[in-house]
Amino acid sequence: MQEILAVDVGATKLAVARVTPDGLIKKQSSIPTEANNGEELFNRLLSLSKEVLEEVEVEGCGVGSAGPMSNKGEEISPLNIPQWRNFPLRSKLSEALGVPVVLDNDAKAIALAEGWIGAASDQRNYLAMVVSTGIGGGLVIDGKLLDGEMGNAGHIGHINVQPDGPLCACGSRGCLEAVASGSAIEKETGMSAIGASEEIKIRSGYFVGKAISIAVNLLNVPTVLIGGSVALGFGSSFLNEVRSTAVNFCGLDFTQNLQINFVGLKEEAPLIGAAAVWINAKGA
Repeated sequence: MQEILAVDVGATKLAVARVTPDGLIKKQSSIPTEANNGEELFNRLLSLSKEVLEEVEVEGCGVGSAGPMSNKGEEISPLNIPQWRNFPLRSKLSEALGVPVVLDNDAKAIALAEGWIGAASDQRNYLAMVVSTGIGGGLVIDGKLLDGEMGNAGHIGHINVQPDGPLCACGSRGCLEAVASGSAIEKETGMSAIGASEEIKIRSGYFVGKAISIAVNLLNVPTVLIGGSVALGFGSSFLNEVRSTAVNFCGLDFTQNLQINFVGLKEEAPLIGAAAVWINAKGA
C-alpha cells in the first residue's frame, strides 16, 4: 500500500508528513502559520506539501485542521487563523496536488489516531482533546467518531466554564478556550504559554477538568485523552489538576472510574491523526 500525505493545520504552525499505512511517520516538515492573506497562506502550505512529497506517489491526503468548518469540511474558518474564512482548503489542495483529499477537525483527527494505534486502541467510548493555541475535542461513541450536522461535534473548547468570563473569539463569554488555551494565557499575561507559572498551569487544569466533567456526565465516556502543545508542555501538575477537578464534578456512579491521561502518541498525534482522517474516510 502507498503512503499517505498528512497535513496538520494549526494556529501557530503548518505541518506536513508522509505516513505509512501502519502509522509510521516518514519525512516531515513544518512552517509557522504566517501570511498576509488566505491565498498566501495556502501557497505556503502547498509548497511545504510538495517539499515533503518529493514526487513520491501517495494514496491520498488527510488533513486535520483547526475549526470550525462547514459542509463536512468543504470550507474552514479556524477562529485562530483569520486569513481563512469559509476557505475551500480541501478542494484547492486536491486540485493543486492532483490527489484526493479528505479534511476533518484536528481534535477529531487525534481521536481517530488514538483509536487506531494510540492509547484508545481498545476503547469504544472516549473523548480526545487538544489544548493548544485553541481547544478542541473529538468524540468516539460506540466505536464511531461523531460528526454532527456540519462536522463540528466535540467542540469542547466552547463549553462555558466561567459564567461572565472573558470574551472568546467565538463571540461568547467564559468559554474553556477563552480561559485555558495558549492564546488566552498569552492575552492575559503577555507571555507565551511555554513560560506559564505554576499557578497558571493549575488554573488551566481546573477549567479543563471542569469542561471534561460536563462532557463525561452528558455522554458517559470512561476515557479522556489530552494532547496539544500547551497540555503536554504543562505536564504532570496540569494533568493532576484536571483529574482532581473532574472527579469533584463527577458524582454519578457511571463516572466513578473515569480515566484521564495524555494522548499516547504525544507530539506525533496530529500528523498520525491527519493520516487517520484519510483511512477513516476510505473505510466509511
